[in-house]
Amino acid sequence: MTIEFTKMHGLGNDYLFIDGGRFPVADPPELSRRMSHRHLGAGSDGIILINPGRNGADFSMRIFNADGSEAETCGNGIRCFAKYVYEKGMTAKTEFTIDTLAGPNRVSLNVSNGAVATVRSNMGRPRFDRAEIPMEGAPGRVLEEDLAVGGTIMKVTCANIGNPHAVFFVDDATAVPLAEIGPKIERHPKFPQRTNVEFVTVKDRQNMVMRIWERGSGITMASGSGSCGSALAAMITERVDRRVNVHLVYGSLTVEWAEDGFVYQEGPATEVYTGTWET
Repeated sequence: MTIEFTKMHGLGNDYLFIDGGRFPVADPPELSRRMSHRHLGAGSDGIILINPGRNGADFSMRIFNADGSEAETCGNGIRCFAKYVYEKGMTAKTEFTIDTLAGPNRVSLNVSNGAVATVRSNMGRPRFDRAEIPMEGAPGRVLEEDLAVGGTIMKVTCANIGNPHAVFFVDDATAVPLAEIGPKIERHPKFPQRTNVEFVTVKDRQNMVMRIWERGSGITMASGSGSCGSALAAMITERVDRRVNVHLVYGSLTVEWAEDGFVYQEGPATEVYTGTWET
């Protein structure tokens, strides 16, 4: 069977999008492992399936990481998803809802000359209690708590924005050996469902630099949910304001923890190419 896919990225965080209505996928984890391979496949951080709406939403999405594991949500993927369905004529709305495993995500599109320039999405209400991360230990928030990693004690702050995030504040996030330390934290026994891992350098109250080891995908150039999780960790430790620019390898996202209690992220989405794959 031949399926059509479109490669898209949000600031370098790239996914292969497949219209599940036109091209049903019998084994998404295996397909993601094959297609995502950087040398033997199309190369991506995972695949995203575009499915009909459910639970009152206009569309639903399923996200599979490069290792085949399924993710609850994906901020960059959400923005690319929104651009895809609008520009492919699947909807004429500039505001609509996408259902994810983490719940509904309301998106608002900034359209110029028929093309989606940026997307603002509602990532939901954050959770901070240890059991909701989830992380082993006593109840309460995880604020700059000691975490033993490979013989070193590191200070971790945690947040859940539909998926788990372990955040570490460092002098230079760009100098952290992600490939070495990321997998140790992702699979640390303290995190029963594994975790995304972010290193953050705060520049001022409105700007921070973030680098990520993404659960199930490894080093990625950007992460929408990771940007939100990192920003929230910086907010609850009183390092930044409730609206902050998160600087990534190929650009920045704006994250706001608004007065209504919801977290919003806004940034670009880019289409790379459309191709076919033989299953």
